[in-house]
Amino acid sequence: MRAIRVQKSGGPESMHLEEVAPDSVGSGQVRIRLEACGVNFIDIYQRSGFYPVSLPFTPGLEGAGHVSEVAADVTDFKVGDAVAFAQVAGAYAEEIVAPAKSIVKIPAHLTSEIAAASMLQGMTAHYLACSTFELKAGSKCLIHAAAGGVGLLLTQIAKLKGAQVFATVSNPEKAAAAKAAGADHVIDYSKVKFEDAIAELTSGKKVDVVYDSVGKSTYLGSLKSLAPRGMLVSFGQSSGPVEAFNPLLLSQNGSLFLTRPTLGHYTATREEFEWRARELFTWITEKQLKITIGGRYPLAQAPEAHGDLEARRTSGKLLLLP
Repeated sequence: MRAIRVQKSGGPESMHLEEVAPDSVGSGQVRIRLEACGVNFIDIYQRSGFYPVSLPFTPGLEGAGHVSEVAADVTDFKVGDAVAFAQVAGAYAEEIVAPAKSIVKIPAHLTSEIAAASMLQGMTAHYLACSTFELKAGSKCLIHAAAGGVGLLLTQIAKLKGAQVFATVSNPEKAAAAKAAGADHVIDYSKVKFEDAIAELTSGKKVDVVYDSVGKSTYLGSLKSLAPRGMLVSFGQSSGPVEAFNPLLLSQNGSLFLTRPTLGHYTATREEFEWRARELFTWITEKQLKITIGGRYPLAQAPEAHGDLEARRTSGKLLLLP
């Protein structure tokens, strides 16, 4: 089979399409013929060496397709089932061997592309809005990079929960995308200090929670945007990692809370994993949640996809199509 391989950490050019021997199917596993693979920032962090992984490796943690082989002890899935997964390493490939406990069936009316585009970022948006800081009617939240893959989904889920959404973006096109997703107020942080805009828009009351996937360039402004006892949810670092700071900064800005969550801790059980996937698929089916695919690339063009994502030239979800 063909797969993208990284022999040495580096830029997008370190990824190459190669012919590799497929893995065998072991106990509790299934083989999936992939039809769509999701591209995520964690793939970039692993490829670059920011998140160390054993080399060589195949990037990608998310995808969808059809089951082509099952282990004898797997009873919940059969050959031909349409399935999707998140957090299974090696998704930039024509096929993948995955633990049955890590995949879910796709409803008949959803395509592999939509399923692949909704799993990792969709469940991330779900746990952020439903668990890390549970949004409710009247909650005020600030969502950075609101026109990105997670941002567009998080904005929509926040509105489903009845929250007031303040969104930051970097250009007018992304502002339009965030507004279309339901954001109540959109702030272009290339033109104004977003913390000043938040103070003005809320008459100084600020917000209950900031969902920050940008990191280094935004975290100080994020802290300043929070109401007393508010929470900064730092779940990414597209501008670089947050630098070390004195915890007194949290008390000085209003006895704030800081958390750095990860999806694995919010899908630790099969029940929780299925709950998040089921709610996502239901919202998509009922047209309460729109999945925006921002780009489709042949598998061989994985370097181009990474380059576009790193340069923030895209809005919505990027997919590789084997």
